[in-house]
Amino acid sequence: MTPQELRQIKPAEDALAGRVVLVTGAGDGLGRALALDAAAHGASVILLDKEIPPLESLYDEIEAAGGPQPAIYPMNLEGATVKDYDDMAANIEREFGRLDGLVHNAGWFGDMTPIRYFEPELWSRVMTVNLHAPYLMTQALLPLLEHSEHPSIVFSTHDARRAYWGAYGVAKAGLEALMRILAAEHGGDRRIFVNGIDTGPMRTQLRRRAYPGELAENNPLPETFTAAYVHLLSPACELSGVNFELADTRPTD
Repeated sequence: MTPQELRQIKPAEDALAGRVVLVTGAGDGLGRALALDAAAHGASVILLDKEIPPLESLYDEIEAAGGPQPAIYPMNLEGATVKDYDDMAANIEREFGRLDGLVHNAGWFGDMTPIRYFEPELWSRVMTVNLHAPYLMTQALLPLLEHSEHPSIVFSTHDARRAYWGAYGVAKAGLEALMRILAAEHGGDRRIFVNGIDTGPMRTQLRRRAYPGELAENNPLPETFTAAYVHLLSPACELSGVNFELADTRPTD
């Protein structure tokens, strides 16, 4: 499947029926749009973000639309410990018995600064949110994913290996490596389908912070890309170890 084919895909209405899917960064932007679309396709969505009010609003919107009852899981990835992730796994197992899909979408770039001047404490915080947290969460949730008949993990990747992107650029490069390593490790009889999506520019708060002088209206809405995530999370997907770059043109910055 090519990136263009994935971008144009239209999943079946029941593509995620009966599946339990955890979406990080669900309070805003792509995470929020994906949670709504996943629920519309039948998934019971676990909504994770650090602030509760946006999750409560999203919860109400999913229920009003007639989707399966979601669950709210507030967590600050910057301060979460190994025990917090173990507790998350125990809570999901108690409530759902398994996990069918995991979307690592939460992200924070901190600051755009030359490496020479990047503040070490900020570097550590950015690396924690964008790379260490997905590793720790995945490690804790792998046993639950193995209970699923068709488990899927999707990473929101971003090619930011360019000047001034600092810790975020390094973390995102590491995240893509983590995706590919997981895919290589989880083939065979107990396969977990692990893929990445790099949407390119989107009309989100993170993009506006990085490019304050850019005309946001020129970028596609997050809803443009949610069908691609739904497909990769569904049993219809048999691909693994692929990072799909969905932008019409790659950024030059």
